[in-house]
Amino acid sequence: MSTRTSALDALVYGVDVQSGDVRGDSPSYALVVFDGESVERDVVSRRKLLRLVERDEPDILATDNMYELAEDKDALVHFLRGLPAATKLVQVTGDERPEPLSRVAKRHGVPYGKEPMKEAEAAARLAARNVGHEVSAFTDETEIKVSRGRSTGKGGWSQDRYTRRIHGNVKRETRNVESELDGAGLDYEKDVTEKYGGYSNAVFTVQGRMEEIPVSGHRSGDTRVEVEPVRRDGIEFRPLARRRDHVFVGIDPGTTTAVALVDIDGRVLDVLSTRTADTADVIEWIIEHGRPVLVAADVTPMPETVEKFRRSFDAAGWEPDSDLPVDEKQHRTREEGYDNDHERDAMAAALFAHDDHADQIRRVTQKIPPQVERDTVVARVVGGEESVEAVVADLTGTEEEADEEETEHTERELTDDEKRIRDLESQVERLKSYVSDLEETVEEKDARIDELEDELSEARREERKEARERREITRLEWKNAQLEEQLEAAEERAEEMSEKFERLKEIWKLDHSNLSSVDAEGNFVAVKPVPKFTTDALEATHEEYGIAQGDVVFLRDASGAGRRTAERLAEFDPRLVLKTGGAISDAADEVLFEHDIPVAEADGVRIREIDDLAIAVENDVEDAIADWEDRRVEREKEQKEEQIDQIISEHRADRD
Repeated sequence: MSTRTSALDALVYGVDVQSGDVRGDSPSYALVVFDGESVERDVVSRRKLLRLVERDEPDILATDNMYELAEDKDALVHFLRGLPAATKLVQVTGDERPEPLSRVAKRHGVPYGKEPMKEAEAAARLAARNVGHEVSAFTDETEIKVSRGRSTGKGGWSQDRYTRRIHGNVKRETRNVESELDGAGLDYEKDVTEKYGGYSNAVFTVQGRMEEIPVSGHRSGDTRVEVEPVRRDGIEFRPLARRRDHVFVGIDPGTTTAVALVDIDGRVLDVLSTRTADTADVIEWIIEHGRPVLVAADVTPMPETVEKFRRSFDAAGWEPDSDLPVDEKQHRTREEGYDNDHERDAMAAALFAHDDHADQIRRVTQKIPPQVERDTVVARVVGGEESVEAVVADLTGTEEEADEEETEHTERELTDDEKRIRDLESQVERLKSYVSDLEETVEEKDARIDELEDELSEARREERKEARERREITRLEWKNAQLEEQLEAAEERAEEMSEKFERLKEIWKLDHSNLSSVDAEGNFVAVKPVPKFTTDALEATHEEYGIAQGDVVFLRDASGAGRRTAERLAEFDPRLVLKTGGAISDAADEVLFEHDIPVAEADGVRIREIDDLAIAVENDVEDAIADWEDRRVEREKEQKEEQIDQIISEHRADRD
């Protein structure tokens, strides 16, 4: 029974060299485009062929010899890397040892001719029937590499800052790639190289093919992202149609059900252990992986669960004479890999069953004609206890010649063996029908799975798109709010600067000699008001208006200052210090006196205030300075008298 499935609704390109050679100058190709119904033919150059493949992304690019598209293995790998992710390169004539295209076409009933266009069409039609092997140089894993987009050897500013910025951007891009992979639900391994300020590179090994990866390669400023499939050690050939071999089935029932499949030659094909799958799921798994000839258990009598599996396939049964010892099971499976004891027991049951029939299989093989498929005959003889001759006759369509001596054609009674053959043939027909129904069910489920996977991929793409849009909207809203705050702050600053500019214009007028236009009374001098006699207040006034040598400083609150504050004021070397709102401390007064800085009450000077600024009449300022000079003379005189009195007192005290 054929296990091939049709490649309906698939776009297939069949190609064959029309003229030239791939190792020479610009070969041309006969191209046949086949979609299951219509056929289009054309002769194209290699460049145009590659352009059409890139544009149409056919499901299959079929040829009878893969080296008609590439001159050697390295060029073939390069060619495969350039194919669209959804396009398979298929060699319809087989794997490493291809057959002639004419023989393959004849075997599958496909029209064939020696002209390149007819060979291209034959290749396309064969590939559409899932004949041939996919040529693969890459695994189902993809490598994503995030690295620096430019060298750290040069920078427009400080070298450390330049390097830190690049490594920080590589780390940021790495997090973006990781987020995209998590969003797509892909398994991956990450290997990062940390450097100063972030990462110098990061490599993701993703469990997924190129078409499943939501990240594309690009280069942007400081970073570069490269996406490539992981290359195999060599070229691999995968058959398009999966063959279901005749198998011996070993089953270990229990809380964990284990199943092992062994082929006619005694090789372990596959093994399964599960705690969750029910009987129907296990049967479906067995059907997908092989055609049971015999079902075996490792204990006697055969457990009821194993017997149910045997009846489901109408296969022969096998059980040991006594329960298989653990050491014998371990020895028989020593060269096979298994994950738990259940898989070991199922594998041992299948292998011991095969060992029990090994001589029978050898004898049957020796009797089978070359043109008859060996496995089918062995399966029917072992599983149905038919004779080799009967099976061969049934498969080849030959019939025993009638006995020439028999003159009467009376119907004779069938022997027990013949009845058994008839019953088994009936069972075979039922099983064929059952398998056919199961295959249709599997195809329907596969189609439904493909449909759901497409819907899931589309939903994921929409979700990622909406997530990106939401992130972009949030970023723009945040940026807009930030800009509005900056605008508001800038407007407030502009208003403050405008006011300050006006005040500075007033100061400029006051600081120049042409002051007759300011007031009709005469000359004025600018006064720098200080709200409190503290260091902070002095610095604030100096920062906003500037306190220069020779300025008049107006202390609105003169109390509370100490020596340090007074020394800071003395550093400006003002012309006059006017005070109000309290007396200057003795310490501060002493410092100002020592630095010859005049101090006077503000009440004695006519001051005109303009917002935070002020001006004073020049004559009043000079009078205040003159009064201070008089007071200074008296104060120095008093200090000298005090010093003399102190000296006299100390002299008297020493004499006494």
